[in-house]
Amino acid sequence: MDEADGEFRVDTHMKVLDETVVERAKARGLDAVVYAPHFTRLPDVRARAERFSDDELLVVPAREVFTGDWRHRKHVLAVGLTDPVPDFITLEAAMAEFDRQNAAVLAPHPEFATVSLAAHDLRAHRDRIHGLEVYNPKHFDGHNDRARELAREFDLPAFGSSYAHLPGTIGEVWTAFEEPLETASELAAALRSDAPRRVCRRDGADHQLRCAAEFGHLFYENTWGKVDRLFLSGTEPTHPTHIAYDGTFDDVAVY
Repeated sequence: MDEADGEFRVDTHMKVLDETVVERAKARGLDAVVYAPHFTRLPDVRARAERFSDDELLVVPAREVFTGDWRHRKHVLAVGLTDPVPDFITLEAAMAEFDRQNAAVLAPHPEFATVSLAAHDLRAHRDRIHGLEVYNPKHFDGHNDRARELAREFDLPAFGSSYAHLPGTIGEVWTAFEEPLETASELAAALRSDAPRRVCRRDGADHQLRCAAEFGHLFYENTWGKVDRLFLSGTEPTHPTHIAYDGTFDDVAVY
């Protein structure tokens, strides 16, 4: 673990949020976390983020949008959205909407499994992408090495996150900015810019166990959890044909 005084430390992507998570984030020395749960509409994400924000920890609402169909989905993380964007729309439509809203667009876990932006996607949308994740606890070393190669190839700012689906992973990885950031809007602006930053992580046996636990959770999500999504849950609240979107995305929906 490598820390410096005066930095603003952000866990740039996590899925869980409650009192225990907030306590752990503060104990780990974080100043902010980006909360982007799956299949949750932006107003609900905002409300929960506001509930758990205080003077010690800024909780920033975001959306990891699942573009494309379930078998070939590509995840894109958007920070600083002003309006809701559903899942299961085309990648081009999602990118255009993020651009319209002037959101910070981040590429989490690039080229990982079948759920990520690949090199050809990064090339096609390079001017709309503001950062690429170079360390993720669900990755093996080869995945992180490849992510760093992609960041260099496309000259994209790096970021890291815990991508925590489990509370214990909060603060295992973070992105450290040199200047303090007071609001969610300021964080989004910093991510959109070339603001100086570095990617930091913990190390040692405990870190490796946390990574293994997250990878095990990924295996669950893509076996029983996936079956549950496909066959048992019904229409998700972030489905583009949901009444909440008032038909806005019907023409770009993949389902």
